[in-house]
Amino acid sequence: MPPKLSIWIVFLMSWGSMVLADGPASTVERIRTAVARTLPSIEAGSKGSAEQRTCFTCHSQALPILALSEAKRHGLAIDEENYQRQLQHTYDHLQRGLEHYREVKGQGGGVLTAGFALWALEAGRWKREETIEAVTHYLVEYQLDRGHWMHRGSRPPSSGSDFTATYVALRGLQSFGSPSQAKKIADRQAVVARWLFEQSPDDTEDSVFRLKLLSSLEADAALIENAACELIRRQRDDGGWSQDDDMESDAYATATVLDALLRDRKLNVEHISVRRGIAYLLESQLPDGTWRVTSRAKPFQEYFESGFPHGNDQFISIAATAWSALALLAALPEPN
Repeated sequence: MPPKLSIWIVFLMSWGSMVLADGPASTVERIRTAVARTLPSIEAGSKGSAEQRTCFTCHSQALPILALSEAKRHGLAIDEENYQRQLQHTYDHLQRGLEHYREVKGQGGGVLTAGFALWALEAGRWKREETIEAVTHYLVEYQLDRGHWMHRGSRPPSSGSDFTATYVALRGLQSFGSPSQAKKIADRQAVVARWLFEQSPDDTEDSVFRLKLLSSLEADAALIENAACELIRRQRDDGGWSQDDDMESDAYATATVLDALLRDRKLNVEHISVRRGIAYLLESQLPDGTWRVTSRAKPFQEYFESGFPHGNDQFISIAATAWSALALLAALPEPN
């Protein structure tokens, strides 16, 4: 091995393991502390959004619910009243669109709204009933002429990826689909698998949800491994990941990649890329417990303060913060 390359590898391994310098027990405590610090801001943002807007949002309801559910599962204290309020807020939004779902029209946000809402309700152990069945009816029948689901959004990174839309739609069907829909769901899964084999991701969001899709479809292990390696190759020198090749590392991209590597690829927490990613998140967390990401989406709604910090960047930042909590929690040992 060339001397310079050897020195570089040693440096990366040392840098990436700094977070674990005091041993695994210390790392677990640092992660739990970091997540506990961020929960009040996530709760404030979700609460403020629900108080000021009747609509469900992926950034202020779905992702906070996922993060709070995982925090609760790991024994961290959450505001249970607010948690239940967010689940109810999510369900109430779907219920208002009941007839549109029955007519395969959906609501504003289309597949993303339906899919992310069902993902949140899945995390909250919601039961399948009339409204949920109407939403799964919409998902199983919608865009049948395509090999996948899509949402014509232009609010990157979380809106505009066909991989993301397809994953959340398919997850909703896998979680809440009824026995009478089983054949149609299986047919759509087969079509998605063929589409997935033919498609190449354009950015990190695509790559993350491509990996998640391959895992949810129980694809060949080699395909899952290749998708994971593609993400690992995109890791930056600072230990983070960027949303796109011409952007700098940020918490949103880093956390979504880590979450996929840990939950969908089942990568060992001791893997050097995981260690470096954890270090990036822990070191970039702000004193108020949040992570700030600069928005690049064009605003189309009237601005309001949700209670989450960072002004015009609050929506992408609460999403990034919730994903960061999810990724860090995924690195913890499974609770007993």
